[in-house]
Parts: sequence; C-alpha cells; structure tokens
Amino acid sequence: MLEKLKKCEICPFRCGVNRLDGKIGRCKCTDKIKIALYSLHYYEEPCISGREGSGTVFFSNCNLKCIYCQNYKISQEGKGYETSIEELANIFLKQQEAGANNINLVTPTMYVYQIIEAIKIAKRKGLKLPIVYNTNGYENVETIKELDGYIDIYLPDLKYFYDDLGIKYSGVNNYFQVTTKAILEMIKQVGTPEFDEKGLIKKGTIIRHLVLPGHIQNSKHILKWLKENVDGKAYISVMAQYFPTYKAKEDKYINRKLTNKEYNEIENYLYTLNIENGYIQDLGKHEEEYVPKF
Repeated sequence: MLEKLKKCEICPFRCGVNRLDGKIGRCKCTDKIKIALYSLHYYEEPCISGREGSGTVFFSNCNLKCIYCQNYKISQEGKGYETSIEELANIFLKQQEAGANNINLVTPTMYVYQIIEAIKIAKRKGLKLPIVYNTNGYENVETIKELDGYIDIYLPDLKYFYDDLGIKYSGVNNYFQVTTKAILEMIKQVGTPEFDEKGLIKKGTIIRHLVLPGHIQNSKHILKWLKENVDGKAYISVMAQYFPTYKAKEDKYINRKLTNKEYNEIENYLYTLNIENGYIQDLGKHEEEYVPKF
C-alpha cells in the first residue's frame, strides 16, 4: 500500500509527487510519519471524550491552509517529530493502557497508508479501542474507501458552503462539493451511530461545523444541507469555540470572536431545523483553553 506514495493522490489535490523519494507536495509530507503530540484529550464531544479522555494523536502538517487554524504550530508550521509505523502502533497501545476511550487520529489524511499498517500491527498486539478519524473533511472518496474496516468513527469538519470562503480562508476551491461526497461515503461505511452503556460512541459519524464570525449565512447553508442529507444518519456538532489566531488576526471579518447575537441566531436557526441528534457548544470566554500545548 505504501507504494501508492510514489505518485501521491491521497487527497483531492492529487499532487502526484513521489513521497517515497522525499518529494513533498501541498501537505509538505514525505513518506515519514510526523506527529506533534499524543495525549488524553478531554475537550472533544462528550460521547468521544467521556470521563477518561480520548486518546488523541496529533499529526503534523495538513493539506489545507486555514488562516485561522488553532493548531497552526503543527498544521502550518510543521512542528513535530518523525516516528515509525511500529512506534505509531505502540502509541495506540500506550493510549489504551492509559485508559483512553478511543484512538483519535487528528489530521490523519496525509498518513492514511502508514496508519492502516499501524492499526494492523496494534490490533495483532491487542488493540481493542474504536478508531476515530478526525479530519478537516477535504478527502478523496477513494481514500475513505481504503479505510473501510479500520475506522469505526468518522469525525469530519464541514467548513464552507461558499467556494469563495474556502479559497480565501483555506486555499481550497471546491471544498463543499468534495467534502459532502466524502461525508456521505463515511456514513455509508460505518452506518448509524451506536453507543455503549456509558454513552460513548462505538461507531458512526459526527460532523463538525465551526461557526465563523461575520459568516452566519454560510453556517445556515451548511446546517440546512446537513438536515436535508444526513439527519438521523449522523450526529451534528455545532462549534462556537472560534477565536482569532494565526493569520486570522489580519482579516477584518474574522479577527474577532462570535458575538452573542451571532451565536443566538445560529442557535435559533438550529432549533427551527429540528435536527434529530447532535451538540451545540456554548459560547465561552476562554476558547483558547481547548488548544493543546504543543
């Protein structure tokens, strides 16, 4: 499977570079796995973190260039260290030993083939936890199909309805068209969400949408699409934790947090849609606390 990195088309940019030869494309990844942190994380959705925490593995680099990325130190600046497939498998097992509810792969797209091999090794050594694929959503359907049987829970973003926002804020043109196709494949693959006796998710899809200040109509279109296309088949998580960081501080529309008026407008719209299952995050004052210390 790693041979596919000779002409990498793992994500929709389809750079075609030979990563096995050390060449890098859009995501700046070679064939080496690079991670920034693994830890128990308590700020995911309640059904993922629970009381014990989610066993997160934060991968370095990203195929998107989001100017407001809260993890920009690792996604854009590439902070982290290289590790092997065998060591990644051991990290999964360490997370299990630490009492994690699941293995949470954060920004994993660029390392899908290595991750699959690591999951195989870890399962042979006794890994039994559900695997969470925590992604920005900009995925090839073919890559998602490769993950069939390895991923239990998909946790994709659905960021933009309008292409101009995707271009401006993440450097990607056809985000909505590509991401919605990938999301439908995820749901088809893992089915309707299932939970254990503690209320922890065992399988299924949770779709996240981060509300951006000044772009409430974008959020309304996203939520409407979710209601019409995935309601009852997936959980929807509306996030209000946005705060200006990285290059967003230079943008006149998103160089601030959400206002109470904006939050209330989205909350009211969400209730009018009568979406079956999901979460809406409270508007807080200390959103920076959600970001791990890399």
